[in-house]
Amino acid sequence: MRSLNNESVSGSARALPRSTVALLATATATAVAVAYYSQPLLEAIGTDLDIPDSVTPLIVTLTQVGFAASLFLILPLGDMLNRRRLIVGLSILSALALGLTALAPTGGWVLWLAPLVGAMAVVAQLLVALTATVAAPAQRGRAVGSVMSGLLIGILLARTAAGLIADLAGWRAVYVAAAASMLVIAVVLASRLPSEQPAGTTTNYFHLLGSVFGLVRQQPVLRIRMLFGAIAFAQFSILWTALTGLLSGEPYIYSESVIGLFGVIGAAGAVGARFAGKLADSGRAQVTTWGTAIVMLVSWAALAFGASHLIALVLGIVLLDFAIQGMHITNQSQIYALPGDARSRITSAYMTAYFAGGALGSAAVPIAASRWGWAGVCTVGAGFALLQILVAMLTPRHASYALNQSNRANP
Repeated sequence: MRSLNNESVSGSARALPRSTVALLATATATAVAVAYYSQPLLEAIGTDLDIPDSVTPLIVTLTQVGFAASLFLILPLGDMLNRRRLIVGLSILSALALGLTALAPTGGWVLWLAPLVGAMAVVAQLLVALTATVAAPAQRGRAVGSVMSGLLIGILLARTAAGLIADLAGWRAVYVAAAASMLVIAVVLASRLPSEQPAGTTTNYFHLLGSVFGLVRQQPVLRIRMLFGAIAFAQFSILWTALTGLLSGEPYIYSESVIGLFGVIGAAGAVGARFAGKLADSGRAQVTTWGTAIVMLVSWAALAFGASHLIALVLGIVLLDFAIQGMHITNQSQIYALPGDARSRITSAYMTAYFAGGALGSAAVPIAASRWGWAGVCTVGAGFALLQILVAMLTPRHASYALNQSNRANP
């Protein structure tokens, strides 16, 4: 595999070889998965460490809080510090946090480490921003699309992998394997990532954070793509938060291991969505925006029938994950085409909105499911899909597509 060390990190960067893109996608999947391993392990961790059932969900909550905080507090550093050193250093810290979790003697130990484990998953977003920087402009959509497919696959398959490993060797083995994988990633990336100079926009950390708000204020493309992303990921969270309840009850009554395998179905949709990057590279971002929004709406109709028909449920999962990933790739192809050298801060703004949308979707599920069951969940999901179409209708085209933006200096 050809080294990235000689690649330009400017807009004139040469096309990345497929092997390099595959490495970045694999590293991204590995890095983001650490924030999701705990979800299927709560019962096992609680039983082993004598954690009350009312407390064990805090492991997931604190992990996600750490991840969300890192998107705003750590991710912008990619525009100020050497990215290779930052990514490698955080990968080593991730391995350390995971290893300490595997050795946890008490539940309190796990709870204290959970935010650090989540925060180190920001490595995945730093890799996405790096990909957008080192890829040639004509290749950027496809490269980012492939790496983002890795990210979504990492999210979806983390639960499946954790469940399978835990069944074979216990929950601690999951964290040992995760720590080992992050160490391997750190070693490989240390030799493969480009040693580019930092953007040098500022040496003041607080000014750097403040400039994120400046970017949002100045760039209409970023604002609208943040909204598109938030609405799309809200639907993702609605589906995957509610799906376990559907599959564990009548008429399916599936075991936890079988439920975990549904992540593979979602991953299949994510892989197919990389073609959205090709459309974005060819200047057809408007087509993918409208197309994926419509597919999201259609998918909720299939999911509604999935309450009692497995084929409809599988079809709905594939369509929704395909459309969400397609929208996500299109969004990123547009925000990374904005002028200037602030991709880490742009990613910070976008992903903060993205996961805020996911939190909103997750919060809506208990209300809808308790009152109206699966039909209510699908109705709420379809409502978000309709909102996405409405936003697309009401947004002026020049405010949605970066290629129509006049060049502006970033803060």
